[in-house]
Amino acid sequence: MSSAAGLRIIGDDVVPEEITRVLRCEPTSTTVKGQVIRGKKTGQVRIARTGSWHLNVPDRMPDDLDGQIMEILGKLNPDPDIWASLASRFRMDIFCGLFMAKSSEGFDLSPEALLALGTRQIKLALCLYDPIKPAEGETAG
Repeated sequence: MSSAAGLRIIGDDVVPEEITRVLRCEPTSTTVKGQVIRGKKTGQVRIARTGSWHLNVPDRMPDDLDGQIMEILGKLNPDPDIWASLASRFRMDIFCGLFMAKSSEGFDLSPEALLALGTRQIKLALCLYDPIKPAEGETAG
């Protein structure tokens, strides 16, 4: 199984430079509400419906959500007052993708990682991706 993780701070009033300043870290990507965005792969143009500030870390194989969560949080200002202020103004989560190699796999998170998220008022968002199964009558490979 492999894993992907990133912090998302989302809200209509997101000012990326302000969040970068208070968290003391450059983001992976940002948007401002109303910004024109061109899709990297499709070239399609859309307008950002809200603002966002993202910080991603490299994917891991084998999976290591604990390590990824702690890596993200380790880059950021630990001041609980900063996090309380951000939580009062924006939606925040650590979005984690788990890409399963087989249909029945599990994972766990340490109390330390869960506590680190909780003290910063950051939600944990998980998306589990089941391995591609061949259509009926087909064989894999």
